Amino acid sequence: MNLAIEMTGIEKRFPRVVANAGVNLTVAEGEIHAIVGENGAGKSTLMKILYGLYAPDAGTVKVFGKEMTRFSPAASIAAGIGMVHQHFMLVPTLTVAENVVLGMEPRLGPWFDAVQAEREVAELSTRLGLAVDPRARVETLPVGIQQRVEILKVLARGARILVLDEPTAVLTPAETEELIATLGKMKAEGRTIVLITHKLKEVKAASDRLTVLRRGATAGTAVTADVTEEKIAEMMVGRAVAMRVEKKTSRPGDPVLSVKGLQAAGVGPVTFDVRAGEIVGVAGVEGNGQSELLECLSGLRAARAGGASLGGVDLSRSGPAAWFRAGLGVIPEDRQKRGLVGEFTVAENLVLGRHREARFVRRGFVAAGEREAEAAALVRRHDVRPAETGVEAGSLSGGNQQKAIVARELARKPRLLVAAHPTRGVDIGAIEAIHKAIVSERDRGAAVLLVSSELSEILALADRVLVMFRGQVAGELKAADATEKKIGVLMAGGKA
Repeated sequence: MNLAIEMTGIEKRFPRVVANAGVNLTVAEGEIHAIVGENGAGKSTLMKILYGLYAPDAGTVKVFGKEMTRFSPAASIAAGIGMVHQHFMLVPTLTVAENVVLGMEPRLGPWFDAVQAEREVAELSTRLGLAVDPRARVETLPVGIQQRVEILKVLARGARILVLDEPTAVLTPAETEELIATLGKMKAEGRTIVLITHKLKEVKAASDRLTVLRRGATAGTAVTADVTEEKIAEMMVGRAVAMRVEKKTSRPGDPVLSVKGLQAAGVGPVTFDVRAGEIVGVAGVEGNGQSELLECLSGLRAARAGGASLGGVDLSRSGPAAWFRAGLGVIPEDRQKRGLVGEFTVAENLVLGRHREARFVRRGFVAAGEREAEAAALVRRHDVRPAETGVEAGSLSGGNQQKAIVARELARKPRLLVAAHPTRGVDIGAIEAIHKAIVSERDRGAAVLLVSSELSEILALADRVLVMFRGQVAGELKAADATEKKIGVLMAGGKA
């Protein structure tokens, strides 16, 4: 087979961390090749080397048979490589067409030719089935459409190899299906696609072959059709992984969270309870009021009408500090903006919110030894990698940042745990651990409000399911009655 990519003996080290340790990767021309592995296995680092964001410390990289001697995005783009990052690189205030042609704008004399730019983008999007409005401003678009713009931007630069880093992390099931269909069209045009994902169903649905990385090294390569999801998970983690959530029947107690006619900008009115010892799942297409509801339930958004109480105390017009004092724990939607302080160390982040407790303070100063001991214990318990509490939290992979947040919030033993997309961008082994931790919180007696765009996660964990549509609760289902089809009907505005 003709090789589009050949990476041999790739090594990359950072302070205290070996990201890649002799990785080998071969990708054939015109195939969809999945790269899978646990968080911190070295997947993104390997692709950043391919894209020229990093230079390898050792090893060789060949693209279409030609060895790369310079490592920069410009050199990789010239070689025919394009990369769509997990966090989009778009200018929100510009239009779709302006974003796509940025840096290579068509000219009409000395001026930017907006009409030609819009025409070129419309032609490209029509050919690939990536429907976008070239004149729309990016900041007004839902995340699934923004991703299409990112793909168009890469393809407009002549990319023959397309690298997608966790492309479905923020997509709905329908948008994911559309993306997989688009990848098939790009493959039919002769393009090579490298897909980094944690979602094994998507690996099976989209890829021809796969390579597994484990702890920075190549653990194996396989034809996707020849391996099961269970086998892929075992190759990733090095052990058998439970693909189902084991949990006992819930025994709910009294309401811990009570929401009565709550209204705020973008949400309401909504009414529901979450009782001690139960998990209430909130499903819905993103943008239907879930984010606004979560902001109301953590003091970030004031209610206009109605109320929300935690433990019998009305907090609907209180700030975050009051909610946390009342016993709230939050796994936020955006781990980088609201979950961690990237410039703080892992240890500092793991005690954040508890840093004023007596054991972490000595005569008005930080008790560094106590803080480090607590952080080290949490890192071990939740398998945060690397197991270095002194590194900046922002240097961790996305999945390990998520595990650090989960570790911190559960250490607080909250009365109410609000978990928003708790396993987004997280590998199969970490998903298993986070699901077990959430069920354990329920069994401890905490009330859990779970918001997720993954219907399989909602069905696996929730004891009751609320479905949101246009800011309101469109319906409620008992766990025993809930199916993806029933939830999907409610998500689209239908009736159960």
